[in-house]
Amino acid sequence: MSARVVTAQRGYARASTGSSTVPVVTGDSATELKHLEDRFRRAGLPLFIAGRSAATDVFNRAVPFLGLVFLVEIMGALNLDWSIAANIAAVLAALALMLAGIAAVNRSRGRAAVTIPEDIGTPELAAFILVPAVLPAVFGGQWVSALVTAVANALLLVAVLGIVGFGLASILRWTLKRLVGQVRASLGLFARAIPLLMLFAVVLFVNTEMWQVFADLGLVSMLILISLFVVLGSSFLVARLPREVLDLEREASQDAPPLDRSERANVGLVMFVSQSLQVLTVALAVGAFFVAIGMLIIDAEVMRAWIQTDGEVVVDFTVAGEVPLYLTAELVKVAGAIAAFTGLYFAISIMTDDVYRREFLEELSAEMRSSFRDRAEYLRLRTSANA
Repeated sequence: MSARVVTAQRGYARASTGSSTVPVVTGDSATELKHLEDRFRRAGLPLFIAGRSAATDVFNRAVPFLGLVFLVEIMGALNLDWSIAANIAAVLAALALMLAGIAAVNRSRGRAAVTIPEDIGTPELAAFILVPAVLPAVFGGQWVSALVTAVANALLLVAVLGIVGFGLASILRWTLKRLVGQVRASLGLFARAIPLLMLFAVVLFVNTEMWQVFADLGLVSMLILISLFVVLGSSFLVARLPREVLDLEREASQDAPPLDRSERANVGLVMFVSQSLQVLTVALAVGAFFVAIGMLIIDAEVMRAWIQTDGEVVVDFTVAGEVPLYLTAELVKVAGAIAAFTGLYFAISIMTDDVYRREFLEELSAEMRSSFRDRAEYLRLRTSANA
């Protein structure tokens, strides 16, 4: 995904940047391999690195953070109905219980009881999820808290796998650098979709029932509604990813061995994040547009006619000393709902518009070619080193 293409030549690599060629000293093959692996990580493609595993290259790197979380969750033994002395005793007992659990896992894996593991496998991950969850249940019978702790720890491990294992942070960095160009590429699609979309959105925006529904909608219900739109939109984007990854592989990786399943998943994640950020940008722009329009044209009198109140004012100010403007929670809710629907509509359009998909894939192919060439060189170097 980088503009630089590394080609190993007799102990050093040359990086091509446009019309100039800059030598990059890399030393022996091991150094060249490490250089290419670093490039894969920066490009959000860590799974291009051979021999990478979650046990030795992902979760073990997160051990300090996971250990800190593990210790903080000792507080799960606290009970507000107990005395200070009882809570101190409970925390000490919880600490002993957690240390005993760690020791048991280490001994079952043939390690010393107090060893910090370098290989984080299923036993260690299960202990991270279950041991802290046991504490609220044992100390006070707090079963709901125990379940919440187990689910939260499981989701935290999924987040670690995504951020560290799949290079999600690098993918976001790479995508954000190219977001303006990608949004520009999607403007043609948006221009084709906007007439019907804006007509529908404007009708909804000035609809009394729309305001009455969302005026009384609670924050949790609003978040659930938006989450539903996000899940539906994501499903539409994911539906075409396997085919697009294969098309991209045929286009950009003609001279390299085929990708394996994990590498295809990594490339698919890059494409998903790229398209999702385009959808999010369009949805936020539409939401901001309707917030601005609402502040200009929907005054207190109109609000009272629609929802029988002046609305819950969040921000109010005066423009040019004469024009009062105010932002209400009801306006934010209505604009947010329209923005969520716009995102879903745009996600469907992305999936069904062949012109957009061709342009998007062409642009992404150009960006990905250098990473695929790096991969071909990387595999060649590994083959030579193992020969």
